[in-house]
Amino acid sequence: MLRIGLFLATNLAILVLLGIVMTIFGLDSRSTSGLLVMALMFGMGGSFISLAMSKWIAKKSTGAQVITNPQNPTEKWLYDTVARMAKEAEINMPEVAIYDSPDMNAFATGMKKNDALVAVSTGLLSNMSRDEVEAVLAHEITHVACGDMVTMALIQGVLNTFVIFISRMIANAINTFMSDEEGGGLGFFGYIAVTIVLELVFGLFASMISMWFSRRREFVADKGAAYLTSKEKMIAALQRLQTHQLPSNLPEQVAAFGIRPREGGIASLLRSHPNLDDRIAALQKL
Repeated sequence: MLRIGLFLATNLAILVLLGIVMTIFGLDSRSTSGLLVMALMFGMGGSFISLAMSKWIAKKSTGAQVITNPQNPTEKWLYDTVARMAKEAEINMPEVAIYDSPDMNAFATGMKKNDALVAVSTGLLSNMSRDEVEAVLAHEITHVACGDMVTMALIQGVLNTFVIFISRMIANAINTFMSDEEGGGLGFFGYIAVTIVLELVFGLFASMISMWFSRRREFVADKGAAYLTSKEKMIAALQRLQTHQLPSNLPEQVAAFGIRPREGGIASLLRSHPNLDDRIAALQKL
């Protein structure tokens, strides 16, 4: 109930803020152009604010500790390996971090490919060989070098824009249909309720689209890892993941940039990663 209450309160606050912004800039949400500008402003703006905060959110949500001065042979090997791969991929050295989790996972995030973060779990370091960890690191470095975080933010921003725009267009149409000469219509709170329901429905379909792109991107990152190391090492890493039964516990903010698929959800449509068998088969064809 608390989560639902916070969600509704946040949406109400956003609506109030939108009204203030539109008043200041002379935008009229009742016009198609005004509504589109509003949707674009908050759809793209929200996505890139999230991207700008991604490193901070990732560190706080996972408790990742950035390696600034390696304290043991494992940290030194991890730091040196990332440095070597970053040089090969022609990007600046990303921050390297370790977070405490039994799950075998890793992720990369950051607003720019030359100012990124690559983090691995203690479970990954404990349960994989160095060759396998090296392949996972190469996979994450490929994500960074390809600018996948920015691309995902752009796609999500466009999808957010359409979700906001279409939801309010339909809500406005319903409100107009229910109105008469004496007024009526949905009313303020009715309009908010209809808009929230529509955003949830369209947001689900938008998530399916963004997750489809995320799955396509994983194949590219696997191929990049095979180039930076070898396809045998990447296949071995994926096969090791198949033997590890614990589900991914990465927070939602960085789950799409991890190495391990998140289980559950509505079948495969809302998964950020392809099936491990499909990824291995694709690598074997290289």
